[in-house]
Amino acid sequence: MSQILSGKNILCGVTGSIAAYKTCDWVRSLKRDGAEVNVVMTESAAKFVAPLTFSALTGNRTYCSMFDAQDEEKIPHINLARCHDVILIAPATAQTIARLAHGMADDLLSTIVLAGEAPIIVCPAMNSKMYLHAATQENIKKMKRYGYSVIEPECGSMACGEEGPGRLPDWERVRSELIRSLSEQELAGKTVVVTAGPTEEPIDPVRFIGNRSSGKMGYALAEAAKQRGAEVILISGPTQIAPPAGIECVKVRTAEEMYREVLGSVDVADIIVKAAAVSDFRPRECHARKVKKTEADLTVALDANRDILQKLGEIKKEKAKAPVLVGFAAESENILEYGRQKLEKKNLDFIVINDISAEDSGFAVDTNRVIILDRKGGEIQLPLLSKEETAHRIWDAVIGADL
Repeated sequence: MSQILSGKNILCGVTGSIAAYKTCDWVRSLKRDGAEVNVVMTESAAKFVAPLTFSALTGNRTYCSMFDAQDEEKIPHINLARCHDVILIAPATAQTIARLAHGMADDLLSTIVLAGEAPIIVCPAMNSKMYLHAATQENIKKMKRYGYSVIEPECGSMACGEEGPGRLPDWERVRSELIRSLSEQELAGKTVVVTAGPTEEPIDPVRFIGNRSSGKMGYALAEAAKQRGAEVILISGPTQIAPPAGIECVKVRTAEEMYREVLGSVDVADIIVKAAAVSDFRPRECHARKVKKTEADLTVALDANRDILQKLGEIKKEKAKAPVLVGFAAESENILEYGRQKLEKKNLDFIVINDISAEDSGFAVDTNRVIILDRKGGEIQLPLLSKEETAHRIWDAVIGADL
């Protein structure tokens, strides 16, 4: 279980939309991520979801009125504005968006927004015609000018029976933006290239040589770099993972395709992270039609694929201003020894080693336990973490190194 939001205080503002029930799951997710969550509801929101529901989910009192007699001496709209790291308003109705756009302070939530200095994330949810109305669109533009982050709604079928934009945004998009708002933007102005996933080397139209890489670690590294302000190019082999929003994703299949794409990105990249599990070999012959069992040769001749990381290391020796290189090593024995050899042989700045013999680390799982080595002899051993947390710790090491 991720604890990426441990120590963070999040205020969730819930307004009067049928989508308010979805925010219950969002609050649960924030709690699972380690955040302390408080909820403020508008009067209309309390007609869709009982305040007691959010109190049970957060373990905290749910705030509904600016003039609540309980703890009235603490001035809720001031204290709640001061003590939170981010304010998430979801769902945000047309009425609430109009309030925020015009700086009104006629309920507890809008007053907190005016009194606070924390980043504000707004997630519109409403009927399509209401969302597309010129007044709502103008109000959204005003909020963006104030510096509020507005996450555009999804398109689809809504409770009113209409189709179109207006559905509450997907939680993963919102969660990523929330983490970004809480992250230092150390990679702002940098272009980061990340490779992820396996490659597939075809034998015939239906068979291939591949490996067990899921792409989860590479995708997590790309997402974390984006959350820290980078422009990210993700070069991905075949995976079942949806590309992260706001990231340029280049899809490839074979090692040769990945070689061409990575080498083509060298001149624009400030940092290259080679997290993909690239096949070392490819079949010498790829049959144009499916090979039948009755005619199959039990021997498949293999040729070596070009070593992408080795080539990048060679380029690094030749270029005056070469990208920082971060390699990965999936090892099952002598992991430190083999990792150091690879770091030196391929002229890397960092290598991230994971022990693939462990059931909870490496391929096709959600957790990882890695060792980070740098070319100056530095060594960081990380505990078992989610791949998301591992990605941020790797970026901590890269950003913080004095190489």
